[in-house]
Amino acid sequence: MSTPCRRCPSRAASCRPWLITWEWPSRPLPLPLALVSRSVPPALRPSSYCRGTAVHGLAADESDYALSDRDFELIAGIARDQAGIVIRAHKSAMIRGRLMRRLRALQLRSVAEYCELLRSSDGHKELPSLLNVLTTNHTAFFRERHHLDHLRSEALPDSYSRALKHNSRVRIWSSASSTGEEPYSIAAMVHASQPPKAIDLRVLATDIDTDVLDKAERGEYAREVVERSPADLKPLLLCEPAGADTVRIGAALRRHLTFKQLNLITEWPMRGPFDVIFCRNVMIYFDAPTKKSIVDRCVDLLRPGGWLYLGHSESLSPPHPAFELIGRTIYRRR
Repeated sequence: MSTPCRRCPSRAASCRPWLITWEWPSRPLPLPLALVSRSVPPALRPSSYCRGTAVHGLAADESDYALSDRDFELIAGIARDQAGIVIRAHKSAMIRGRLMRRLRALQLRSVAEYCELLRSSDGHKELPSLLNVLTTNHTAFFRERHHLDHLRSEALPDSYSRALKHNSRVRIWSSASSTGEEPYSIAAMVHASQPPKAIDLRVLATDIDTDVLDKAERGEYAREVVERSPADLKPLLLCEPAGADTVRIGAALRRHLTFKQLNLITEWPMRGPFDVIFCRNVMIYFDAPTKKSIVDRCVDLLRPGGWLYLGHSESLSPPHPAFELIGRTIYRRR
């Protein structure tokens, strides 16, 4: 069934019978989809739509959204120089898809137009938003559970014992915290371990993406996201109702957390020492020199006997002399 643009009701459906729209209801929010035939009247391409709407530009030539080799090199170079992220040529289609968010937000007609913005004198203002759309934010509560089980059974008791003996504090760092599922999972384990009240304990959560940090700091999630947690661990999140289909992580967990924006390839303002560092599923995006630099700096921040957790597909290769492999992607500083 053809439908008019919701923001332009005066443009009746009869003027564009070649446009078919429907909704995909199985998403968290209905997703408008459209099918456009090749017989689009030239006079209606594509300025006849509201710019920035879901159907804006659907009738445009596909070449408008192509990512040329020159523009890909620009985007990949920015990702490498600004965030240490290595983007291979076979990821070109993925990058183009992610750039669509910025094109819609800025009401631009093509990838080429967006890249011209990046090359302009005002291009530096767009860099934070570009890095936000380029970074991957796939995560989940209690992901890679063996790390969290080890944290609760081994790393935390060891850290508490040391802190009480030396009258010191306990510090944990989630270095790529994304939308917050990882640091809240850490905080859940901390709370469940019942740390001695005399201990000053904090969890630092950082990420390069300011958008996901804002969401993480709010601590609000769709109920279905939390429901996907392991049944025996889900109660540890102490969730409170926040809306019809939304919950908020319990205050007893939120009080442990501090959120800060941090680009891992720039200077780190933290001085440590940390007892535990989670640096999971981020090394895979870096080249070898960047990985080595980050690991070396983790050594400097971790106390002797402190713990480093890497992602399931990551490892210290070649082995680092400062770390001993204790378990699957679990390392201890010598």
